[in-house]
Amino acid sequence: MIVPMNKVSLVVMDKEKDSALEALRDLGVLHIEHKSVQSDGITRLTEQKIRAENALALLRQAEDAAKKQKEKGGSYGGADPVAEILALGEAQKNLKEGILSLGRERARLEKWGDFDPAAFAELAEKGVALVPYELTPRAYEAAADAPLIVLAKDKGSVRVVSVGGELDGETPFAVGEKSLSDIDRALARGRAELAASDKKLRELLPAKAAVEETRKKILEQLEFETARAEMEKLEAYEEAPADFSSRTVSWISGFVPEEKLGVLKRGAAEHGWALLADEPSPDDQVPTLLKNGKFASLLNPLTDFLEVVPGYNEVDISPFFLFFFCIFFGMIFGDAGYGALLFLAGIVSLVKTAKKGPPVMCKLLVLLGFSNLLWGVLTCSWFGIDAVKLPEFLQKISLPLISNVSAAASERGKSLVQQNLMIFCFSLALIHLSIGHILAIIKNRSLRALAGVGNICMLAGMYFIVISLIASNAYRQIPLYMAAVYVFAAGFVLNFIFGNYEGSVGRSVRESCVNIISVILGIANIFSDIMSYIRLWAVGLAGAAIASTVNSLAGPLLGHFVLFFAGGILLVFGHGLNIVLNVLSVLVHGVRLNTLEFSGHAGLTWSGFAYKPFSKRVIKEAE
Repeated sequence: MIVPMNKVSLVVMDKEKDSALEALRDLGVLHIEHKSVQSDGITRLTEQKIRAENALALLRQAEDAAKKQKEKGGSYGGADPVAEILALGEAQKNLKEGILSLGRERARLEKWGDFDPAAFAELAEKGVALVPYELTPRAYEAAADAPLIVLAKDKGSVRVVSVGGELDGETPFAVGEKSLSDIDRALARGRAELAASDKKLRELLPAKAAVEETRKKILEQLEFETARAEMEKLEAYEEAPADFSSRTVSWISGFVPEEKLGVLKRGAAEHGWALLADEPSPDDQVPTLLKNGKFASLLNPLTDFLEVVPGYNEVDISPFFLFFFCIFFGMIFGDAGYGALLFLAGIVSLVKTAKKGPPVMCKLLVLLGFSNLLWGVLTCSWFGIDAVKLPEFLQKISLPLISNVSAAASERGKSLVQQNLMIFCFSLALIHLSIGHILAIIKNRSLRALAGVGNICMLAGMYFIVISLIASNAYRQIPLYMAAVYVFAAGFVLNFIFGNYEGSVGRSVRESCVNIISVILGIANIFSDIMSYIRLWAVGLAGAAIASTVNSLAGPLLGHFVLFFAGGILLVFGHGLNIVLNVLSVLVHGVRLNTLEFSGHAGLTWSGFAYKPFSKRVIKEAE
């Protein structure tokens, strides 16, 4: 559920605002209403933060190199690791740019061979003008009458030296300042210096902890300085007396959960602050704080990764999101073997972290692995192995309506299983999207809720229409099929009349007439949203095909003693890759059905931002 918020304003004496901010941070309940502010302190701390983050990035690169070379770090005793690391980084950047520039110059001169560029100037002082050119074959033929010394020819160019002066209409070849041998020596020096710099940077790896601690302190100072800059002054008197500077006050506004308002009130009374609390106005940008039970909180790792938060005035769909996401996960992976691996990995991680308290991600892994295992058992899918080759008890515990055993029995059986799976996808769409409209109806306590009822009717009608389009004769005699057309029509009428209701039915109908194109497109959206759930079957089918292909490629190898090891590697690599692809498919398709199709029907735009109180939280997050 979304926790109700109070908007509060605190007024403190201007001379006490620093101590007030320290006390507020200790309370840790006020989400400050941020404004666009700037100060010298913010600029300075932002620059320091960027420097520290750049230093950490350089150390991470050095850490990867040290791991490859299996080097072990010592200890760091310097005073300013950030400055030392950044100085090395800047030196490395200059060295790399120099090496790159020398490499380009060497490639340009390589065809001319090793010569001293200064020799051309020396000869010119002695009255011998030699001008090098790199001509096209056509340009060389045009200049055949000129005194030229041909040095080399290839398919695309002719390298010559003009004796006595420049050629008309041609640009001389720039000989540069260094010979090839000079460039090679400079490249060797640059690479040696770069290697030494890399080694020195790896020697600074023990300073990583100090740099991270510096970054944490900067983040803390930056948040404090930002809050300080956001505090605005209020004049205590219209006409300022002589001691005006000591009689001005500052104020800051923000949001506090209703359940935490008492904490802030006690703090205000203790420190002598003036406090005003009220409900947020419709124009306020209110943060969202979700308070879910143990089941719905399992979704937190996913929503944190996706960085999606419902708006304060929107509905919280966390329990439904998690429930249907588990179903989508199982259907997209679609293999009990993969599910068993994920489930066991989750169980092992729970056991290993039991003493410290298992992370939520481990619990989510167990739940998702079980969902995948259950769906694979029902469909008789185990590592892409043909269902008829599996042990008999695995075949018997599968569900005949969707089992691969039924599909392998005959072409008709295969067709019926495919249609059953598609019908299940569409049924899932009807239930899922209808729940979205029910949530919107509960939240919208006006006649506009009737439009939600109409949308549910349109969904139900479209559901039967879609099934009639894809089902064979065995499924065409579905009860209420003709009645569904009337249900759809009734839903359209309700949506047309109340879809834009804002206190007047007549105005709502006029709006629908004006936006008739959008109303009609809404029908197409309902059809496309229901059809969108077919991706669960299609993506799962693709994963099963990949698993089967891997087995067919590795099977012949496993039958030979010499090639058995190669076949095992192929199986592990192939199925491992398939698992990775399935994870990506879940993130793309499983998440999409919740955050797009379902959220659209629930009226959810994910336009919110998380409640982040002014506290020591910055340090904890940095850790």
